[in-house]
Amino acid sequence: MSTASHASPSSESKVKTVFRVVSGNFLEMYDFMVYGYYASAIAKTYFPGGNEFASLMLSLSVFGAGFLMRPLGAIVLGAYIDHHGRRKGLILTLGLMALGTLTVAAIPGYATIGVLAPVLVLLGRLLQGFSAGVELGGVSVYLSEIATKGNKGFYCSWQSGSQQVAVVFAALIGVVLNRILPADQMTAWGWRVPFLIGCLIVPFLFFIRRSLQETEEFKARKHRPSMGEIMKSMVQNWGVVLAGMGMVIMTTVSFYMITAYTPTFGREVLKLSSIDVLMVTVCVGVSNLIWLPLSGALSDRIGRRPVLLTFTILTILTSYPAVQWLVSDPSFVRLLMVELWLSFLYGCYNGAMVVGLTEVMPVEVRTAGFSLAYSLATTIGGFTPAISTLLIHTTGNKAAPGLWMGVAAIVGLISTLVLYRTPEARNQYRTA
Repeated sequence: MSTASHASPSSESKVKTVFRVVSGNFLEMYDFMVYGYYASAIAKTYFPGGNEFASLMLSLSVFGAGFLMRPLGAIVLGAYIDHHGRRKGLILTLGLMALGTLTVAAIPGYATIGVLAPVLVLLGRLLQGFSAGVELGGVSVYLSEIATKGNKGFYCSWQSGSQQVAVVFAALIGVVLNRILPADQMTAWGWRVPFLIGCLIVPFLFFIRRSLQETEEFKARKHRPSMGEIMKSMVQNWGVVLAGMGMVIMTTVSFYMITAYTPTFGREVLKLSSIDVLMVTVCVGVSNLIWLPLSGALSDRIGRRPVLLTFTILTILTSYPAVQWLVSDPSFVRLLMVELWLSFLYGCYNGAMVVGLTEVMPVEVRTAGFSLAYSLATTIGGFTPAISTLLIHTTGNKAAPGLWMGVAAIVGLISTLVLYRTPEARNQYRTA
């Protein structure tokens, strides 16, 4: 092995290190976005039936089911990373993620293998969810441990930043495919192409992540907690994990609403064209990518609490009125304006939230605690497309998703007040 391969993150380019660690995070989000974008086509392939609403709900429920495995993945794989190291764990999660992606991409439709088709797709989604349960936590903790002093917020923001690149990439592929293929071919087989592209990216991601080095902070630790010790500490710190979960609910609900749910909402509810809604999604991804690092850097200067409070309150006050204005007269321009506003709220909140969550977790269970809080929240937020569809169907109110986002923001506000209720907690970022 070359000398360069033994270099630590502190001695090699920080940009290269960040790129290596967030690469798998890109794949995880790409897979989830592609499923969300093509939920309607997947519903017709794997969940056929006379009731279009029921078929779509089944497809969106399978999308959400992947999130139910995240808490288990957070505990099992999070404990593995806290004991064996950040590098080994991140390589393992990438392998599991790739296997789940291949499963969804290659399974024949219901017409070919019957009920086995949706069962196998569900298993693929559960495997993706299991691996994703710790991917976010592992990446966030790694970035926080290699960050230069006073810049943890900026560094950690690139965990979410990589997700936005995935959002844009997946949406652009969708735009190209919708221009090339007729609608019937997109429904029949074209939706599989983005999944297969994800599979082709996997070898490259393995190549760059395998050269990832362990963080100096982890190597300096004298004691590596066992699974039993980690579980004991998690129980002792259940309040922090629960409050952290509340903060993340705001992030997951808003993120999946403005990304994964946008194509379905735009086509099925607003009756806009597929290209229009995918172009809006591209713009949302770019917008998120701008606001996340800016907010992370701002929280490094003024603290996490002011940023978190400001944007939860803004979300509570504006999310429903914005969506209500959109559905009153749907158009490409209105959808773009509303989504960019919601993107601003999400990006500025999340830029401070991710680093804040790494700081409040006890160091010995930093990965497992972060991952469990995040994963528990995504079991709720990940069902946002299904919940939004159900709310619209049962209430007849097309703006109901805005109410759902407002409720999530209330939870985020309460959790922020709980976690940052003491002066020591409020000033923690200054010494982190």
